Amino acid sequence: MRTVFLLLVLANVAFFAWWRFLAPPEAGLDPRPLERQIEPDKLRIVAPAELARAAQAKPKPPPDPEPVRAAEPQIIACLEWGSFAPSDAPRAEKVLDPLDLGSRLARRQVEEAANWWVHMPPQGSRLAAQRKAAELRALGISEYFIIQDEGPYRWSLSLGVFRTEAAAEEHLAALRRRGVRTARVTQREFQVPKVWLRIASVDAALDSRLKEIAVAFPGSELRECR
Repeated sequence: MRTVFLLLVLANVAFFAWWRFLAPPEAGLDPRPLERQIEPDKLRIVAPAELARAAQAKPKPPPDPEPVRAAEPQIIACLEWGSFAPSDAPRAEKVLDPLDLGSRLARRQVEEAANWWVHMPPQGSRLAAQRKAAELRALGISEYFIIQDEGPYRWSLSLGVFRTEAAAEEHLAALRRRGVRTARVTQREFQVPKVWLRIASVDAALDSRLKEIAVAFPGSELRECR
């Protein structure tokens, strides 16, 4: 038994000597690692506290830029367009149809003082007034009515009432261009029903479009809602 133990010891010593001095180097192992170091004088051991301070001092990357948002249309105000005689309001509403205003469009009816009247003088009788009305229809003018009430203007033909003299004169000029010769402007106080078309949530683009449309209706105006 003792002999076997001595033989095992000798075998281990022999194997160690062979592995240490005679065995060929394994592939992938560097036989002279210390000779192949890169700038070993610059290597140093860093303490954990120093490593933590270096991590804190590292500059943070700039934050991601916020996505560019499309500019929202600026809401100007609620606007109203008018005023129109009740019989003329549907025509004004019709030209607004392409704008697809939906619930943003509403109608407001009021009583307004109109101090300037465009009319044809009294014709003397119902028959004469009806003949003058036929002449107007022949010129393509349908917006008139015959005054039948007792008074100095009985059997005259009303062609429109306006809040300002300028609007009345503009309407008279338009009638003359269509062939009306005897109409005139008279200052007279009236209380007449009028319609304003109210448009809510108007942005700059819609405001510009409404102004273009209003030009086609002489005497009308576009203003902030009241």
